[in-house]
Amino acid sequence: MNLPNKITISRIFLIPLFMIIVFDPFSWGDLRLLGVTLPVAHFIAALIFIIAASTDWVDGYYARKYNLVTNLGKFLDPLADKLLVSAALIILVEMQLAPSWIVIIIISREFAVTGLRLVLAGEGEVVAANQLGKIKTWAQIVAISALLLHNIIFELISIPFDMISLWVALFFTIWSGWDYFYKNRHSFIHSK
Repeated sequence: MNLPNKITISRIFLIPLFMIIVFDPFSWGDLRLLGVTLPVAHFIAALIFIIAASTDWVDGYYARKYNLVTNLGKFLDPLADKLLVSAALIILVEMQLAPSWIVIIIISREFAVTGLRLVLAGEGEVVAANQLGKIKTWAQIVAISALLLHNIIFELISIPFDMISLWVALFFTIWSGWDYFYKNRHSFIHSK
């Protein structure tokens, strides 16, 4: 297994750690930053989430730079993104920091695209994420990070950046999903 794929797998292994920490099993108390009270567990979980999400850029960089792009990596990379984002969004709903209907749309799109990828793989096609899909992923990561950090930076100037970024993520999620299905419509047109 090459280095980029090992980095991708490390992202998957950080998900359970993130999930455990976010629910504050050790009762670490609160942190006061920039006039906002934030549970220490949420701050640490946000850092873990941001580190895990950043490995998406790192593994892609090494895979392209050293010509280490593999079919396994094309499969694992978007899967790791989907697992990380889905886990975080579900937790945000449970914490009542994100509306469930937005999370349902985002996760439904991820399942639909994964299903399409499986259909395409059955036809011998392995499709890597396109630029729009990467923008969608980073929009989701920014939104989740802002929500986990309780909008800490923008709270001082009363801008609901966390919710604005969630709406932006929803927009790119829908757009990239439509684009993915439209570009691969041949798999439905020619299916028996």
